[in-house]
Amino acid sequence: MTTLDTRALNRATLARQLLLDRADLPVLDAVGHLCGLQAQQPQEPFVGLWSRLSAFDPVLLSDLVVQRRLVRTHLMRRTVHLMTAADVLAWRARHDAMLRQRALGAYRREFAGIDLDELAAAARAAVADGEPRSMAEVAALLLEQRWPAPGRRALGEVVAAALVPMAQLPPRGLWRQQAGVRNVPLSRWLGREIDPLAADGSDPVGEALVRRYLAAFGPATTTDLRAWCGLAGLPAAVAAVRAELVTFRDERGRELLDLPDAPRPDPDTPAPVRFLPAFDNALLGYQDRGRIVDDAHRGLSIAGARAWCWSTAESPPLGQSRRTP
Repeated sequence: MTTLDTRALNRATLARQLLLDRADLPVLDAVGHLCGLQAQQPQEPFVGLWSRLSAFDPVLLSDLVVQRRLVRTHLMRRTVHLMTAADVLAWRARHDAMLRQRALGAYRREFAGIDLDELAAAARAAVADGEPRSMAEVAALLLEQRWPAPGRRALGEVVAAALVPMAQLPPRGLWRQQAGVRNVPLSRWLGREIDPLAADGSDPVGEALVRRYLAAFGPATTTDLRAWCGLAGLPAAVAAVRAELVTFRDERGRELLDLPDAPRPDPDTPAPVRFLPAFDNALLGYQDRGRIVDDAHRGLSIAGARAWCWSTAESPPLGQSRRTP
């Protein structure tokens, strides 16, 4: 089995992440290829796409959010991502159990003895009018009923980030605009319900996640896959698609999975300097981040550090495109 050293994995990651060469892709296609962009900090997706796309125009991203073709929502790892509407609708139900588990990890004591399914049903009914609300306002609706025990903050966060699929509405997440979080149910914002899990117990979404992850992040271990999405139950999905994949080893002997025709550039391919915004998935999408950052610096992005230095960029500075407001 072929061994891929750290430099080979670095070049593969840069190529898949559109960081080796800026891509001539529409913004919507780029967000889809990347399986979404980390978006806790609302302006960071603009930096991430500027580093990846030729002639990136930030207004085009804002337009797609307003048009509801891109959506801000809690998904992978229970963090806020900017996703295509199609991926949110297809993937949200598969992430439901993980979102609940992680939400309760922060507030287990507050929700002891509470039936989460009953609370979720009450919350869906309370926000069914589609009125944009903050987490505190969502909590206030439930506090008026019979759910005072968890407290306002815990109640609002668990409902809006886990129990009820929500979209965070513009103007939050638009170019050069600041706004608080206002939530509405995804089904109201996108005009249809999220896709249900397969009734026959199969996992087509999990299988799609494996393929999509490898296309954007591979070659990678199954541990890396889990670190990216936060889902525990993907061994069956990996087994189901294994015949489609090729395998390698890293320098520590771990099995790496990959798509057979995905780019794996020569390790000596020159790599330009690129900006990475805080919390970029090129860093957070792996359990072992050694392929892209050394141990001495791996915590910088988690702490919100950004690299504000010029790259060997072909594009103009972010904010100086043709249509910048």
